[in-house]
Amino acid sequence: MTKPSASASPKPILVWLRRDLRLSDQAALAEAAARGPVIPVYVLDDETAKHRAMGGASRWWLHHSLAALDADLREKGSRLILRRGPCDKVLADVAEEVGASEVHALHHYEPWWRNAERAVGKVLDLHLHHGNYLAPPGSVTTGAGTPYRIFTPFWRALRDFMPPPEPQPRPHTLHAPGTWPKSDRLADWGLLPEKPDWAGGMRETWQPGEAGAMKHLRAFVDEASAYESQRNLPSIEGTSMLSPHLHFGEISPARIWHAVADAGGSVDVFLSEIAWRDYAQNVICQFPDYGGTSAREPFDRFPWRSGKEADAALRAWQRGRTGYPIVDAGMRQLWHTGWMHNRVRMIAASFLIKHLLIDWREGERWFWDTLVDADYASNAVNWQWTAGSGVDANMFVRIMAPLSQSEKFDAAAYIREWVPELAGLSDAEIHDPSDRARPKTYPKRLVEHRDARERALDAWNTAKSAR
Repeated sequence: MTKPSASASPKPILVWLRRDLRLSDQAALAEAAARGPVIPVYVLDDETAKHRAMGGASRWWLHHSLAALDADLREKGSRLILRRGPCDKVLADVAEEVGASEVHALHHYEPWWRNAERAVGKVLDLHLHHGNYLAPPGSVTTGAGTPYRIFTPFWRALRDFMPPPEPQPRPHTLHAPGTWPKSDRLADWGLLPEKPDWAGGMRETWQPGEAGAMKHLRAFVDEASAYESQRNLPSIEGTSMLSPHLHFGEISPARIWHAVADAGGSVDVFLSEIAWRDYAQNVICQFPDYGGTSAREPFDRFPWRSGKEADAALRAWQRGRTGYPIVDAGMRQLWHTGWMHNRVRMIAASFLIKHLLIDWREGERWFWDTLVDADYASNAVNWQWTAGSGVDANMFVRIMAPLSQSEKFDAAAYIREWVPELAGLSDAEIHDPSDRARPKTYPKRLVEHRDARERALDAWNTAKSAR
């Protein structure tokens, strides 16, 4: 008799990772792990993203998030394979090296990722799963079957789909392939700033990775019921600070929902903020160029300022030297930590657009480079909401007064932390320092609020009437 030959080892399955850098509640990883040996692959693909390649702060976060994920995988007997280049070519090369033909990944909705998915699907057997949003973008529609453009009805409709499915645990085991493909060294990618190293404040503030995300979630659970009363107060930091962890997929929105949904109080306000992230993805699915094109026609001819004075004003805003303490505090917090309090983001964005009359796209680009949570959809939707140029937006004529906003939301301690030259001023003076109290080291206001308001309204009337 002939001895039966041993069955061939099962083919390894690639898991293509992007903004889903976690082991738990990761549908693509779970499905692949249930079917055979798994090879997790992260591809740094700046070529497909082109001008939307990650900015400096995001690249810093990515380095540490990938390092954390690799450590988590190694605890399971696996590892993270790193490659650089166009995703379709790189994944095809990896598949050929190890004899794989199947790739699993989570859906992504940024226009460049949708292009990449189509390209990968042409060369490999690509299986896409959901899991980065509360509900798959495009699945929540009006009675006529069309996508929502306005947030409030979208949120009401999304509630009918909630709660999301229970988050799934990490796979118990990850079977290793017989042979691992070659991998780049993370240090060779140059994601970290060196000359100069401007990331000291980010290292002090953040712990990228799944463990850091869970740490922030545990800290926030006890505060979630008071979210509405605290979220607008930058001095006490009443927000969750989960946004960068969500952006990089170190935690799923389903896990956050189930952790806080029963907190009571004003937790629904927080849940609506998680839903806003879903809403933003639905917007860019309808308008892929939303990050660079105004949705409302009058803004196509808006008389934005340009030239040397406007450039100088933009630089002053970027550096936190506008003479408006709440704006400067926010911009300095952003530069130091890669993050800014949500209320202050609105104030700083409104100031750039309406006080300085600088195109919202300049602010969007700056945030894209400096935020650790620089999400294409959320960043674009938030900037267009503030400008009044979006499909669902604040009216341009509603011009936020930064000085009164600072006092209303009790930002004195926040200003003292981030604008130390004003730390000696009283609470009565610090929001709007008088000429007598203003230190010589702190700049004068770039423009007076009343003058800025009149100039902005004139510009809006010009844009509306021009044809």
